[in-house]
Amino acid sequence: MARKSGLHRRRDSRFWWINVALPNGQRLRASTGTENREEAEAYLAKLQHEAYQAGYLGIKPRRSWQEAVVRYLSLKAHLRDVEKQRRLCRKLDGYLGHLKLNDITGDVIWSIVEGETKKGNKPATINRCLALVRSILRMAHFDWQWIDCIPKVRLLSGEVERDRWLTKEEAARLLSFCPPHLAALVRFALATGCRAREIAGLEWVRVDLERRTAWLDQTKNGTPRGVPLNRDAVAVLEGERGKHPEFCFTFRGKPIRYELTNTAWQRAVRLAQLGDLRFHDLRHTWASWHRQAGTSTDELKELGGWKSRCMVDRYAKFATDHLAAAATRIESECAVNVPQITRFRHVGRKPELRLVAKSLIG
Repeated sequence: MARKSGLHRRRDSRFWWINVALPNGQRLRASTGTENREEAEAYLAKLQHEAYQAGYLGIKPRRSWQEAVVRYLSLKAHLRDVEKQRRLCRKLDGYLGHLKLNDITGDVIWSIVEGETKKGNKPATINRCLALVRSILRMAHFDWQWIDCIPKVRLLSGEVERDRWLTKEEAARLLSFCPPHLAALVRFALATGCRAREIAGLEWVRVDLERRTAWLDQTKNGTPRGVPLNRDAVAVLEGERGKHPEFCFTFRGKPIRYELTNTAWQRAVRLAQLGDLRFHDLRHTWASWHRQAGTSTDELKELGGWKSRCMVDRYAKFATDHLAAAATRIESECAVNVPQITRFRHVGRKPELRLVAKSLIG
C-alpha cells in the first residue's frame, strides 16, 4: 500500500521515502525528512502539485537561493577569482540560504546592508555582496528563466575609488630599493602597464624584439592581446635574455610562480616610504603617465586591453590640454561681454527676467 502511494520505509533510515513518477514525467526518489506519515504525504502532495503546475499550467517551480548559487558557481568555476565568489556566497548564506528566489525582496536586500553595516564593513565590502546578489538574480531571471521578476539592487554610495599612482621621482625611489629581479618586473610594468600575472607568465616565444611587440595569452578578461614595447620595455627584456630558455622573468634561474607582492616588494615599498602601494598600482601609474603625456582615451584603452571605455575614463582627469583654450576665455585680461544677472522675478505664471547690465549694443 505504501508503495502504491509513493511512500515507503527503508531499513537503513527512520524517515519516510518517496519513490514516484511526478505528473511532469520525472521520476523522484528522495527522503521526506520526516518520520510522520501525514507530514510525508503532505510533502509528496506538494511536490506533485508543483510538478503538475509546471508541466501543464506553465507555472514555474519555486527555486531556492542555494540552487541558484550551485549553478552560478559551476558556471564560474573557470575564473581565477572563483574562490572569492565562494567566500561571498558563504557569507550571504546566512541572509538568503533559507529563502526561495521569489522571496528575495527589497526588504531582504536591505537586511544584508544592515547586517554588514553593523559588523563594521565599509561600503566597498558591502557592495561586493550586493553585486553578487544582483548578478545571481539576473542570471536566474534572464538566462535560466527561473523567476519572472527580480528586485532592484542598488549599490551603496560613498565607495571611495582607489586612486594611487606614482610620480617619476617616487618610481625612481622604489626602483632603487628593489633587488634586480624585482626591479626588472617593476620597470616592465611601468613601461607596458601589464598586470603582475601577465608579466610573470610572459614567454620568449611570445616576444618579438625586432618588431617590438609581445603577445599575451594569460590576460584578466581571457582575451589575448598584443602589447607594443617601447624602448624602456625592450631594454628590460634585453637584460633578461639568456637567463631562462622559456620564461622572460625569473628568480634564481626559475620561473616566478609566487605572488609578486612578497617580502622583497614589501621591503622596497617600506624603504621608499610609499605607504600602501600595491603592484597593481603600477598599472594605474602607467595609465596616469600616458594621459598626462597626451595619450587619448581610445589609444589608452587599446594599449591597456580594457574592453569598455568606462574603465579608462577614470584617468581622464589627468589630461586637460584639450580644455586649455576654453579655460582662457574668462581670463582677467580678456574683454568678455558677460551680462550681470542680478535677480530673477516671477510675476504670476509668466516669468520675467530683469537684467541690469551694460548695453550689449552700444
